[in-house]
Amino acid sequence: MAEVKLDSVTKVFPGGARAVDALSLTVHDGEFLVLVGPSGCGKSTVLRIIAGLEDATEGVVSIDGKVVSDLRPKERDVAMVFQNYALYPHMTVAENLGFALRLRGVARDEITRQVDGTAEMLGLDDLLDRKPKALSGGQRQRVAMGRAIVRRPRVFLMDEPLSNLDAKLRVSMRAELSRLHRRFGTTTIYVTHDQVEAMTLGDRIAVLDKGRLQQVGTPEDLYFRPRNVFVASFMGSPAINLVEVAVRPDPAAVRVGQDTWPLPPAQAARLGDRGSVVLGLRPDAFRWPAPADLPAVTVTALGVESLGDERHILFQALGPVPGALSTVDAPEALWTAKVGADCRLTVNERITLGVDLEQAYFFDPATGLAVPSVESPVESSRSTR
Repeated sequence: MAEVKLDSVTKVFPGGARAVDALSLTVHDGEFLVLVGPSGCGKSTVLRIIAGLEDATEGVVSIDGKVVSDLRPKERDVAMVFQNYALYPHMTVAENLGFALRLRGVARDEITRQVDGTAEMLGLDDLLDRKPKALSGGQRQRVAMGRAIVRRPRVFLMDEPLSNLDAKLRVSMRAELSRLHRRFGTTTIYVTHDQVEAMTLGDRIAVLDKGRLQQVGTPEDLYFRPRNVFVASFMGSPAINLVEVAVRPDPAAVRVGQDTWPLPPAQAARLGDRGSVVLGLRPDAFRWPAPADLPAVTVTALGVESLGDERHILFQALGPVPGALSTVDAPEALWTAKVGADCRLTVNERITLGVDLEQAYFFDPATGLAVPSVESPVESSRSTR
Protein backbone atom coordinates (compact mmCIF):
# COMPACT_ATOMS: atom_id res chain seq x y z
CA MET A 1 0.00 0.00 0.00
CA ALA A 2 1.09 3.59 -0.53
CA GLU A 3 0.28 7.26 -0.27
CA VAL A 4 0.19 9.07 -3.62
CA LYS A 5 0.89 12.79 -3.68
CA LEU A 6 0.67 15.27 -6.56
CA ASP A 7 2.29 18.63 -5.90
CA SER A 8 1.40 21.47 -8.31
CA VAL A 9 1.21 19.07 -11.27
CA THR A 10 0.61 20.75 -14.63
CA LYS A 11 0.36 19.19 -18.08
CA VAL A 12 0.47 21.34 -21.22
CA PHE A 13 0.27 19.49 -24.53
CA PRO A 14 2.00 20.68 -27.73
CA GLY A 15 -0.07 23.52 -29.12
CA GLY A 16 -0.69 24.99 -25.69
CA ALA A 17 -3.69 22.93 -24.48
CA ARG A 18 -3.53 22.89 -20.67
CA ALA A 19 -4.99 19.55 -19.58
CA VAL A 20 -4.00 19.75 -15.90
CA ASP A 21 -3.47 23.03 -14.10
CA ALA A 22 -1.39 23.17 -10.89
CA LEU A 23 -3.08 20.14 -9.33
CA SER A 24 -2.16 19.36 -5.72
CA LEU A 25 -3.80 16.28 -4.27
CA THR A 26 -2.95 13.61 -1.69
CA VAL A 27 -4.41 10.10 -1.90
CA HIS A 28 -4.07 8.42 1.48
CA ASP A 29 -2.63 4.98 2.07
CA GLY A 30 -5.32 2.38 1.36
CA GLU A 31 -7.86 4.95 0.18
CA PHE A 32 -10.27 4.54 -2.74
CA LEU A 33 -10.29 7.97 -4.38
CA VAL A 34 -12.45 8.74 -7.41
CA LEU A 35 -11.63 11.44 -9.95
CA VAL A 36 -14.74 12.83 -11.64
CA GLY A 37 -15.54 15.62 -14.03
CA PRO A 38 -16.89 16.29 -17.52
CA SER A 39 -15.19 14.98 -20.65
CA GLY A 40 -11.91 16.76 -21.28
CA CYS A 41 -11.45 17.92 -17.68
CA GLY A 42 -8.05 16.19 -17.36
CA LYS A 43 -8.92 13.24 -15.12
CA SER A 44 -7.49 10.53 -17.42
CA THR A 45 -4.39 12.65 -17.99
CA VAL A 46 -3.85 12.78 -14.22
CA LEU A 47 -4.03 9.00 -14.07
CA ARG A 48 -1.54 8.62 -16.93
CA ILE A 49 0.87 11.04 -15.24
CA ILE A 50 0.75 8.96 -12.03
CA ALA A 51 1.33 5.80 -14.07
CA GLY A 52 4.25 7.37 -15.94
CA LEU A 53 2.53 7.11 -19.34
CA GLU A 54 2.58 10.92 -19.59
CA ASP A 55 5.25 13.30 -18.34
CA ALA A 56 4.12 16.26 -16.24
CA THR A 57 5.14 19.63 -17.66
CA GLU A 58 5.57 20.93 -14.11
CA GLY A 59 5.16 19.58 -10.60
CA VAL A 60 6.10 16.45 -8.69
CA VAL A 61 4.50 13.02 -8.27
CA SER A 62 5.52 10.94 -5.27
CA ILE A 63 4.53 7.51 -3.95
CA ASP A 64 5.17 6.72 -0.30
CA GLY A 65 7.30 9.86 -0.04
CA LYS A 66 9.54 8.88 -2.95
CA VAL A 67 9.54 11.12 -6.01
CA VAL A 68 8.66 9.00 -9.05
CA SER A 69 8.31 11.74 -11.67
CA ASP A 70 11.40 10.57 -13.53
CA LEU A 71 10.85 6.82 -13.11
CA ARG A 72 9.64 4.60 -15.94
CA PRO A 73 6.16 3.09 -15.57
CA LYS A 74 7.44 -0.38 -14.64
CA GLU A 75 9.57 1.13 -11.86
CA ARG A 76 6.60 2.78 -10.10
CA ASP A 77 4.90 -0.45 -8.93
CA VAL A 78 1.44 0.62 -10.07
CA ALA A 79 -1.10 -1.39 -12.07
CA MET A 80 -3.54 0.20 -14.49
CA VAL A 81 -6.93 -1.09 -15.68
CA PHE A 82 -8.07 0.51 -18.92
CA GLN A 83 -11.51 1.23 -20.37
CA ASN A 84 -10.87 -1.05 -23.36
CA TYR A 85 -9.45 -3.91 -21.18
CA ALA A 86 -6.14 -3.99 -23.15
CA LEU A 87 -5.95 -7.80 -23.09
CA TYR A 88 -3.55 -9.69 -25.33
CA PRO A 89 -5.86 -11.31 -27.91
CA HIS A 90 -3.49 -14.18 -28.74
CA MET A 91 -3.13 -15.25 -25.10
CA THR A 92 -5.51 -17.31 -22.99
CA VAL A 93 -7.02 -15.94 -19.80
CA ALA A 94 -4.37 -17.77 -17.76
CA GLU A 95 -1.58 -16.34 -19.92
CA ASN A 96 -3.01 -12.82 -19.67
CA LEU A 97 -3.26 -13.11 -15.89
CA GLY A 98 0.28 -14.41 -15.50
CA PHE A 99 2.03 -12.26 -18.10
CA ALA A 100 3.36 -9.59 -15.69
CA LEU A 101 4.62 -12.28 -13.31
CA ARG A 102 6.41 -14.01 -16.17
CA LEU A 103 8.13 -10.74 -17.10
CA ARG A 104 9.32 -10.45 -13.50
CA GLY A 105 10.89 -13.87 -13.69
CA VAL A 106 8.58 -15.49 -11.16
CA ALA A 107 8.85 -19.29 -11.06
CA ARG A 108 6.31 -21.19 -13.18
CA ASP A 109 4.77 -23.04 -10.21
CA GLU A 110 4.31 -19.77 -8.33
CA ILE A 111 2.71 -18.13 -11.39
CA THR A 112 0.26 -21.03 -11.63
CA ARG A 113 -0.57 -20.76 -7.93
CA GLN A 114 -1.20 -17.01 -8.04
CA VAL A 115 -3.14 -17.16 -11.32
CA ASP A 116 -5.36 -19.97 -10.04
CA GLY A 117 -6.04 -18.12 -6.79
CA THR A 118 -6.90 -14.88 -8.54
CA ALA A 119 -9.09 -16.67 -11.10
CA GLU A 120 -11.03 -18.43 -8.36
CA MET A 121 -11.56 -15.16 -6.49
CA LEU A 122 -12.95 -13.48 -9.63
CA GLY A 123 -14.99 -16.43 -10.88
CA LEU A 124 -12.70 -17.03 -13.85
CA ASP A 125 -11.47 -20.52 -12.97
CA ASP A 126 -13.62 -22.15 -15.68
CA LEU A 127 -12.37 -19.71 -18.33
CA LEU A 128 -8.60 -20.01 -17.99
CA ASP A 129 -8.17 -21.75 -21.37
CA ARG A 130 -10.29 -19.27 -23.33
CA LYS A 131 -9.01 -16.34 -25.33
CA PRO A 132 -10.48 -12.81 -24.95
CA LYS A 133 -12.64 -13.04 -28.09
CA ALA A 134 -14.57 -15.91 -26.47
CA LEU A 135 -15.44 -13.85 -23.37
CA SER A 136 -18.28 -11.47 -22.58
CA GLY A 137 -17.59 -7.85 -21.71
CA GLY A 138 -17.95 -8.52 -18.01
CA GLN A 139 -15.61 -11.49 -18.17
CA ARG A 140 -13.01 -9.47 -20.05
CA GLN A 141 -13.20 -6.74 -17.43
CA ARG A 142 -12.67 -9.28 -14.65
CA VAL A 143 -9.61 -10.60 -16.50
CA ALA A 144 -8.27 -7.05 -16.79
CA MET A 145 -8.78 -6.51 -13.05
CA GLY A 146 -7.28 -9.92 -12.29
CA ARG A 147 -4.18 -9.10 -14.31
CA ALA A 148 -3.71 -6.02 -12.11
CA ILE A 149 -4.53 -7.84 -8.85
CA VAL A 150 -2.13 -10.74 -9.42
CA ARG A 151 0.81 -8.32 -9.41
CA ARG A 152 -0.02 -7.06 -5.88
CA PRO A 153 1.00 -3.48 -6.80
CA ARG A 154 1.23 -0.60 -4.36
CA VAL A 155 -1.36 1.41 -6.32
CA PHE A 156 -4.29 0.51 -8.59
CA LEU A 157 -5.16 3.01 -11.33
CA MET A 158 -8.51 2.48 -13.05
CA ASP A 159 -9.56 4.51 -16.09
CA GLU A 160 -13.35 4.19 -16.59
CA PRO A 161 -13.15 0.39 -16.38
CA LEU A 162 -16.92 -0.17 -16.36
CA SER A 163 -18.02 2.26 -19.07
CA ASN A 164 -18.34 -0.43 -21.76
CA LEU A 165 -20.64 -2.62 -19.67
CA ASP A 166 -24.43 -2.59 -19.60
CA ALA A 167 -26.25 -1.00 -16.65
CA LYS A 168 -27.01 -4.23 -14.78
CA LEU A 169 -23.46 -5.52 -15.12
CA ARG A 170 -22.03 -2.18 -13.97
CA VAL A 171 -23.96 -2.54 -10.71
CA SER A 172 -22.58 -6.02 -10.03
CA MET A 173 -19.05 -4.96 -11.01
CA ARG A 174 -19.22 -1.97 -8.65
CA ALA A 175 -20.04 -4.39 -5.85
CA GLU A 176 -17.12 -6.59 -6.95
CA LEU A 177 -14.72 -3.63 -6.91
CA SER A 178 -15.86 -2.66 -3.42
CA ARG A 179 -15.37 -6.22 -2.20
CA LEU A 180 -11.89 -6.42 -3.69
CA HIS A 181 -10.86 -3.12 -2.18
CA ARG A 182 -12.05 -4.22 1.27
CA ARG A 183 -10.08 -7.45 0.87
CA PHE A 184 -6.77 -5.98 -0.35
CA GLY A 185 -6.86 -2.39 0.96
CA THR A 186 -4.71 -1.26 -1.96
CA THR A 187 -4.57 2.47 -2.65
CA THR A 188 -6.88 2.96 -5.62
CA ILE A 189 -7.42 5.95 -7.93
CA TYR A 190 -10.47 5.50 -10.10
CA VAL A 191 -11.52 7.74 -13.00
CA THR A 192 -15.14 7.97 -14.10
CA HIS A 193 -17.65 10.43 -15.54
CA ASP A 194 -20.47 8.47 -13.86
CA GLN A 195 -21.38 10.16 -10.58
CA VAL A 196 -23.29 7.07 -9.37
CA GLU A 197 -20.02 5.11 -9.56
CA ALA A 198 -18.24 7.95 -7.81
CA MET A 199 -20.78 8.24 -4.99
CA THR A 200 -20.99 4.48 -4.35
CA LEU A 201 -17.32 3.55 -4.68
CA GLY A 202 -15.26 6.44 -3.39
CA ASP A 203 -13.99 7.01 0.14
CA ARG A 204 -13.43 10.50 -1.22
CA ILE A 205 -14.17 12.16 -4.55
CA ALA A 206 -12.07 14.78 -6.33
CA VAL A 207 -13.99 16.94 -8.83
CA LEU A 208 -12.04 18.40 -11.75
CA ASP A 209 -13.07 21.03 -14.28
CA LYS A 210 -10.81 22.33 -17.05
CA GLY A 211 -7.80 20.77 -15.38
CA ARG A 212 -8.39 22.44 -12.02
CA LEU A 213 -9.38 20.79 -8.76
CA GLN A 214 -12.77 22.16 -7.70
CA GLN A 215 -13.31 20.21 -4.48
CA VAL A 216 -12.25 17.02 -2.77
CA GLY A 217 -14.19 15.32 0.00
CA THR A 218 -16.51 12.49 0.93
CA PRO A 219 -19.55 11.84 -1.27
CA GLU A 220 -21.70 13.48 1.41
CA ASP A 221 -19.44 16.57 1.49
CA LEU A 222 -19.73 17.12 -2.23
CA TYR A 223 -23.48 16.56 -2.40
CA PHE A 224 -24.56 18.42 0.73
CA ARG A 225 -21.75 20.98 1.03
CA PRO A 226 -20.64 21.87 -2.52
CA ARG A 227 -17.90 24.47 -2.61
CA ASN A 228 -19.17 26.20 -5.73
CA VAL A 229 -21.82 26.21 -8.44
CA PHE A 230 -19.91 23.75 -10.61
CA VAL A 231 -19.70 21.06 -7.92
CA ALA A 232 -23.34 21.59 -6.95
CA SER A 233 -24.48 21.23 -10.57
CA PHE A 234 -22.20 18.26 -11.34
CA MET A 235 -23.05 16.15 -8.30
CA GLY A 236 -26.63 14.95 -8.18
CA SER A 237 -29.05 13.45 -10.68
CA PRO A 238 -31.26 15.07 -11.82
CA ALA A 239 -29.08 18.15 -11.60
CA ILE A 240 -29.67 21.00 -9.17
CA ASN A 241 -31.94 23.83 -10.35
CA LEU A 242 -30.15 27.21 -10.41
CA VAL A 243 -31.46 30.76 -10.71
CA GLU A 244 -30.12 34.22 -9.87
CA VAL A 245 -32.45 35.97 -7.44
CA ALA A 246 -32.76 39.33 -5.70
CA VAL A 247 -32.61 39.31 -1.89
CA ARG A 248 -35.17 41.44 -0.01
CA PRO A 249 -34.01 42.48 3.50
CA ASP A 250 -37.14 43.22 5.58
CA PRO A 251 -38.96 40.91 5.76
CA ALA A 252 -36.25 38.58 4.47
CA ALA A 253 -37.25 37.05 1.14
CA VAL A 254 -35.97 36.22 -2.35
CA ARG A 255 -37.56 37.39 -5.57
CA VAL A 256 -37.81 34.47 -8.02
CA GLY A 257 -39.31 35.44 -11.34
CA GLN A 258 -42.69 36.99 -10.50
CA ASP A 259 -42.84 35.41 -7.03
CA THR A 260 -41.51 36.47 -3.65
CA TRP A 261 -40.56 33.65 -1.29
CA PRO A 262 -40.09 34.38 2.45
CA LEU A 263 -36.80 33.06 3.81
CA PRO A 264 -36.56 30.88 6.92
CA PRO A 265 -34.66 32.66 9.72
CA ALA A 266 -31.50 30.55 9.39
CA GLN A 267 -31.28 31.19 5.65
CA ALA A 268 -31.97 34.89 6.11
CA ALA A 269 -29.08 35.07 8.59
CA ARG A 270 -26.76 33.40 6.07
CA LEU A 271 -27.53 35.92 3.33
CA GLY A 272 -27.35 39.06 5.47
CA ASP A 273 -27.46 42.18 3.34
CA ARG A 274 -26.50 40.61 0.02
CA GLY A 275 -28.32 42.20 -2.88
CA SER A 276 -28.47 39.06 -5.02
CA VAL A 277 -27.47 35.41 -4.89
CA VAL A 278 -27.60 32.30 -7.02
CA LEU A 279 -30.28 30.06 -5.54
CA GLY A 280 -29.90 26.30 -5.88
CA LEU A 281 -32.80 23.90 -5.37
CA ARG A 282 -32.34 20.17 -5.79
CA PRO A 283 -35.33 18.38 -7.33
CA ASP A 284 -36.32 16.86 -3.97
CA ALA A 285 -36.69 20.34 -2.41
CA PHE A 286 -40.12 20.60 -4.07
CA ARG A 287 -43.26 19.31 -2.33
CA TRP A 288 -46.46 17.93 -3.82
CA PRO A 289 -49.15 18.45 -2.74
CA ALA A 290 -47.92 21.91 -1.73
CA PRO A 291 -48.04 22.35 2.07
CA ALA A 292 -49.80 25.48 3.30
CA ASP A 293 -46.75 26.65 5.30
CA LEU A 294 -44.34 26.71 2.32
CA PRO A 295 -44.02 29.19 -0.54
CA ALA A 296 -45.53 27.74 -3.69
CA VAL A 297 -45.15 28.05 -7.44
CA THR A 298 -47.54 26.97 -10.18
CA VAL A 299 -45.91 25.68 -13.37
CA THR A 300 -46.75 23.85 -16.57
CA ALA A 301 -45.35 20.34 -16.95
CA LEU A 302 -43.25 20.24 -20.11
CA GLY A 303 -42.22 16.66 -19.44
CA VAL A 304 -43.16 13.89 -17.02
CA GLU A 305 -40.75 11.00 -16.41
CA SER A 306 -42.01 7.99 -14.48
CA LEU A 307 -39.38 6.04 -12.52
CA GLY A 308 -41.67 3.61 -10.73
CA ASP A 309 -41.64 4.91 -7.15
CA GLU A 310 -41.27 8.57 -8.16
CA ARG A 311 -41.90 10.97 -11.01
CA HIS A 312 -39.79 13.80 -12.38
CA ILE A 313 -41.68 16.90 -13.49
CA LEU A 314 -39.84 19.09 -16.01
CA PHE A 315 -40.85 22.73 -16.28
CA GLN A 316 -39.55 26.09 -17.47
CA ALA A 317 -36.81 27.62 -15.32
CA LEU A 318 -38.23 30.23 -12.94
CA GLY A 319 -35.80 32.97 -13.87
CA PRO A 320 -32.39 33.79 -15.34
CA VAL A 321 -29.82 31.03 -14.96
CA PRO A 322 -26.35 32.32 -13.97
CA GLY A 323 -24.74 31.55 -17.30
CA ALA A 324 -22.15 34.30 -16.94
CA LEU A 325 -20.41 32.43 -14.11
CA SER A 326 -17.17 30.84 -15.25
CA THR A 327 -18.11 27.59 -13.51
CA VAL A 328 -21.30 27.14 -15.50
CA ASP A 329 -20.81 25.92 -19.06
CA ALA A 330 -24.35 25.72 -20.40
CA PRO A 331 -27.42 27.18 -18.70
CA GLU A 332 -30.34 24.78 -18.55
CA ALA A 333 -33.74 26.04 -19.71
CA LEU A 334 -35.66 23.37 -17.75
CA TRP A 335 -35.98 22.64 -14.06
CA THR A 336 -36.83 19.29 -12.47
CA ALA A 337 -38.99 18.49 -9.44
CA LYS A 338 -39.26 15.04 -7.82
CA VAL A 339 -42.75 14.01 -6.76
CA GLY A 340 -44.37 10.78 -5.67
CA ALA A 341 -45.68 8.14 -8.05
CA ASP A 342 -49.22 9.08 -7.00
CA CYS A 343 -48.92 12.37 -8.89
CA ARG A 344 -50.85 11.54 -12.08
CA LEU A 345 -49.84 14.68 -13.93
CA THR A 346 -49.55 14.63 -17.73
CA VAL A 347 -47.65 16.90 -20.12
CA ASN A 348 -49.03 20.46 -20.47
CA GLU A 349 -51.02 20.22 -17.24
CA ARG A 350 -50.52 22.79 -14.48
CA ILE A 351 -49.20 21.81 -11.06
CA THR A 352 -48.60 23.73 -7.83
CA LEU A 353 -45.41 22.80 -6.00
CA GLY A 354 -44.31 23.77 -2.52
CA VAL A 355 -40.71 24.98 -2.18
CA ASP A 356 -38.74 23.95 0.92
CA LEU A 357 -36.23 26.79 1.29
CA GLU A 358 -34.69 25.05 4.30
CA GLN A 359 -33.04 22.89 1.61
CA ALA A 360 -31.87 25.81 -0.53
CA TYR A 361 -28.25 26.39 -1.50
CA PHE A 362 -26.84 29.87 -2.10
CA PHE A 363 -23.84 30.97 -4.16
CA ASP A 364 -22.12 34.27 -4.86
CA PRO A 365 -23.18 35.37 -8.38
CA ALA A 366 -19.76 36.99 -9.04
CA THR A 367 -17.50 34.09 -8.01
CA GLY A 368 -19.78 31.05 -7.98
CA LEU A 369 -18.55 30.16 -4.48
CA ALA A 370 -20.96 28.90 -1.86
CA VAL A 371 -22.27 31.41 0.66
CA PRO A 372 -20.71 30.21 3.92
CA SER A 373 -22.84 28.25 6.33
CA VAL A 374 -22.10 26.23 9.44
CA GLU A 375 -24.38 23.36 8.43
CA SER A 376 -25.48 21.83 5.16
CA PRO A 377 -28.94 23.18 4.32
CA VAL A 378 -30.34 19.67 3.91
CA GLU A 379 -28.80 18.29 7.10
CA SER A 380 -29.89 21.38 9.05
CA SER A 381 -33.43 20.89 7.77
CA ARG A 382 -33.47 17.22 8.69
CA SER A 383 -32.21 17.87 12.21
CA THR A 384 -35.26 20.03 12.97
CA ARG A 385 -37.90 17.57 11.69
